[in-house]
Amino acid sequence: MRILLLAAVAVLATGCSPEIAGHAVPKGFVVKDGTVLRFRPVLLEAPPGPATGTAAERQSTDLAAQQAAVQGFDCVKDQPDPLDGRDDPALPLISCDRAQGTKYVLGPGFLSGADVSRVDAIADPRTGSPVITLSFTAKGTKTWAEWTGQNVGKQVAMVLKSRVLTAPSVQSAITGGETQITGKFTLPEARQLAKDIAGG
Repeated sequence: MRILLLAAVAVLATGCSPEIAGHAVPKGFVVKDGTVLRFRPVLLEAPPGPATGTAAERQSTDLAAQQAAVQGFDCVKDQPDPLDGRDDPALPLISCDRAQGTKYVLGPGFLSGADVSRVDAIADPRTGSPVITLSFTAKGTKTWAEWTGQNVGKQVAMVLKSRVLTAPSVQSAITGGETQITGKFTLPEARQLAKDIAGG
């Protein structure tokens, strides 16, 4: 499933929030543990397939070791990940999207859950399609704007405890601190993904 990452319109973050006595009521999910969510660039995407070896070096900087780890990595939904939340964000990571089975070589993390203030899933008022919205902190907004500006057309993986939740493509530089993820999902699926991004 290809998911697109778009710049969000500010009204989506503020116009849909109910107000009580002049104050907006926060919507969505707050990231529970900022240390377990990481944003990593996608360096390589490999189709689902059976393991053809062992994935011993899932955090190697060596390209040959990365290729071997991708081929040897067994992306099984119900199997626990030995790296579960213990991956080094400063190193590359071999991981997968367990829902789709897609395998990835990911670069070092450049943002964490501590840089995200809120995640929500709503129906886009213009199209009616489900979208996931992310709001960044001031520090996260700056880093996200710089990274998206330099990586238009590339994918970014949102990784929770070493597992890829989604890997959308960046459509444009995103400078306002608000981001939308669009894709082929229902509103309940979007809400579940928003909840997963926030840490479950």
